[in-house]
Amino acid sequence: MTTTPPKQRSSTADRRRVPRFPFVASAEVVEKMSGVQMIVRVTELSLYGCYLDMPNPLPSGSQVFVKIFTGTDFFEAEAGVVYSQPNLGVGLAFRNVEPSFLPTLKRWLHEAMLELLKSRH
Repeated sequence: MTTTPPKQRSSTADRRRVPRFPFVASAEVVEKMSGVQMIVRVTELSLYGCYLDMPNPLPSGSQVFVKIFTGTDFFEAEAGVVYSQPNLGVGLAFRNVEPSFLPTLKRWLHEAMLELLKSRH
């Protein structure tokens, strides 16, 4: 499922430092300024950020705290909204990731990469 028009997605992808992989998980997002808490769905993940499906996306520049959950693990970090797509979602850039959460993030990325490779064969 593509959540953005191909032209816009490709220009955004060109600016990324590393690829994002399809990854489905639940996330809890707290907007720092208002304290508003939302439960959303992660659909893409990278070492430096993720994409969240949100029917009412936060504006670009918003600062948030995100906690991503799978059945067995979680990852959390401060993040900023780097782009917002009306009625679709937001792209987040992680900031201030605690070293203790990096192994979980890297494992998820490795598993997502393997799944993507399997699906292509």
